Amino acid sequence: MNKTLAGIIFFTTAVVIAISSDRLFNNEGLPEGFTSGNGRIEATEYDIASKLPGRVAEIHVQEGEQVSVDQVIATLDTRELDARIKQAQAGIEQAKQAKAFAQAVVAQRKSEQALAQKNLQRSLNLYETRSIPLVQLQQGETAVLSAAAGVAAAQAQVIMQEASINAAIAQLETIQSNLHDSILRSPINGRVLYRLVEPGEVIGPGGRVATVLDLNDVFMNIYLPTKDVGKVAMAAEARIILDALPEALIPANVSFIAPRAQFTPREVETREEREKMMFRVKVKILPEFLSRDINQVKTGLPSEAIIRLDKTKEWPEKFQLKHLQSQ
Repeated sequence: MNKTLAGIIFFTTAVVIAISSDRLFNNEGLPEGFTSGNGRIEATEYDIASKLPGRVAEIHVQEGEQVSVDQVIATLDTRELDARIKQAQAGIEQAKQAKAFAQAVVAQRKSEQALAQKNLQRSLNLYETRSIPLVQLQQGETAVLSAAAGVAAAQAQVIMQEASINAAIAQLETIQSNLHDSILRSPINGRVLYRLVEPGEVIGPGGRVATVLDLNDVFMNIYLPTKDVGKVAMAAEARIILDALPEALIPANVSFIAPRAQFTPREVETREEREKMMFRVKVKILPEFLSRDINQVKTGLPSEAIIRLDKTKEWPEKFQLKHLQSQ
């Protein structure tokens, strides 16, 4: 290849790059007060995961299936938990019987204490008439103290058995909570994106069984240059145009503007370099549009978002929503 031909190719390539860059930063085809960016339709994803390790007993959904809030996605094998519940219930009953026995012992010790106090009173009367020696009176006093100690010990046993009952109940509630957590439910109304396990597989704590898309939170991320992003307002009106359906307009608005630039040059010193800084902007589809036909919502589709920078500007005819009231 001679130098002249190489020079022509280099010049042509430079012109193409310059034209493409000019279209990117000047939004060719859009009137003043509007900007655009390209991206893909996305939706918030929820991973349905197990808090507990275990064997998957059943998967109740298929990929692409619509699910509602609290719908069962999967269940784990609970035979071991069922056995532990029976064991905990037996432990509660055993602790209650032990408490009843301790209460009976308290009653017995109190009866013995009452008898010891009566015997001591009789000993005092006899001692005053010098009918018994001092040692017999002291034996009566010691019997009263021993009886009181016996009552206190029996009452402590009652408290211990009450604590045992509470511990057994807490253990039962923990197992019941684990049993509840063995049924994995959808936290949202959405669509199953991935079915990640099959019945019989063993998963660990945090193991995912499915991924569900929130079809009420559908959006796309675009990147805008500094000169445009500074004019974008939160909740600014937007339109999304799918590559697959260019004749259909989807109403949306701006829900997020990144506080920091992406694709920033290593050193930003000149105005030209600052203009190359790109900011992520999230454009969210209006919920009322999504609710019309949730089955038509698809993620991953390449799209273009048109954002109105100046709300005093009228939307061009081809971007007006005939079926919705103008905002």
